[in-house]
Amino acid sequence: MERPSELQGDLKKSLGPIMLWGLGVGYVISGMYFGWNLGLPAGGPWGMLAATLIVTVLYVCFVFSYAELSCALPKAGGAFVYAHRALGPRLGFFAGVAQCVEFIFAPPAIAAAIGAYFNIFFPQAPALGIAVLAYVLFTGLNIFGVKHSAIFELVVAALAVVELVIFAGFTLPSFSWTAFNHNPLPNGWWGIVPALPFAIWFYLGIEGVANVAEETRDPQKDLAGGFGWAMVTLVVLAGLVFFGAVGVSGWEAIVYKAGGESSDSPLPLALARVVGEGNLFYHLLISIGICGLLASFHGLILVAGRATFEFGRIGYAPKWLGHVLAKRGTPAPALIANMLLGILALLTGRTAEIITISVFGALTLYALAMISLLKLRRDEPELVRPFRAPLYPLLPWTALVLSVLCLVALAYSSPGLALVYGAILAAAFTWFLAAVPQRLRAPVVRNSISKAVPLV
Repeated sequence: MERPSELQGDLKKSLGPIMLWGLGVGYVISGMYFGWNLGLPAGGPWGMLAATLIVTVLYVCFVFSYAELSCALPKAGGAFVYAHRALGPRLGFFAGVAQCVEFIFAPPAIAAAIGAYFNIFFPQAPALGIAVLAYVLFTGLNIFGVKHSAIFELVVAALAVVELVIFAGFTLPSFSWTAFNHNPLPNGWWGIVPALPFAIWFYLGIEGVANVAEETRDPQKDLAGGFGWAMVTLVVLAGLVFFGAVGVSGWEAIVYKAGGESSDSPLPLALARVVGEGNLFYHLLISIGICGLLASFHGLILVAGRATFEFGRIGYAPKWLGHVLAKRGTPAPALIANMLLGILALLTGRTAEIITISVFGALTLYALAMISLLKLRRDEPELVRPFRAPLYPLLPWTALVLSVLCLVALAYSSPGLALVYGAILAAAFTWFLAAVPQRLRAPVVRNSISKAVPLV
């Protein structure tokens, strides 16, 4: 069977290791600026800390396992490609849908935070209007070209990292155990469970590095390094932000505004307690904090476009989603379709719920990706693996078990949203059975040495 790239055109290769680090950090860094604080009412500082430690172990194990798959099978479809090859079309389809849910639902939550941060500077500007405008502008930038997008991502991600270090430099000297321990477990240790999706927000999206594999000049060499250094950077930043923000005046001060409304901008609330709202560094945090939000927003739009593009290219979604612009080499139809879906989600105004649905998709992706890694190691030992997961099989098994436990806990604590996510999967699978040609839904063919002959 023809390769999909031969049918639809190739993506342009222009990314190197530094840009991959910038993308990996950029996809995630908005999670340091907002979102995670919404888990504090459920878990308090100690429950949220426990959730964050669990999630950090999950992501470290996952990232160094996922890097093996991305180096061995460097395709834009990411987890969809790996699960399709290892587990067959049906589970591959579910992995692809989960990936699309994660990457399509995360940007609307970030867009809402962008509007909230801008609204601090310009109270007269409608936050929703700013969020929609950001969608249009950054979708356009991604259509313009991946190299320009990656350069922008690297610059704003670097600025955002520097600003988080500055934030920690101001807040950590004012850290107080008394403030940190105030109302430490508002719902007891059970509060860890509903806090998990917000802890995941610290790292959600780093797996998107795999989705730009086809646009990487030397994916077999550079992807593992991009994943590894990005993960190290993010773990350090998560610790600085968590203790720096909560330890100034307690967790309520970074969750609720003066009127009692939940806040999408916890870091300015914490810094204002230290330096005041008129201080230069307070305004600097807001200005560069917007860079962090824009980095993740822009990066996740980029990676969502690749995930949707691969679905269209293989024929699991409308074929027009699998086309690229001839001159730009970018998946414009997929990017525009994702933008429209994202704006619809944004209009609901439910940031916490949107984050949770995105996390449902992410955890499903992680579990299926780890099962794929374990199965490919067994079934295709001859597959060229430029990078191998260290401490195999401990790391992928740990990531798999924690992903499943977090997914079950999330469904138990948010049953309504679990039903919404289940409805999305059911609707997608109905499409798969009704609209995808039988030749694409057939089981993967194997030859005499049991090596999969993939469709992708």
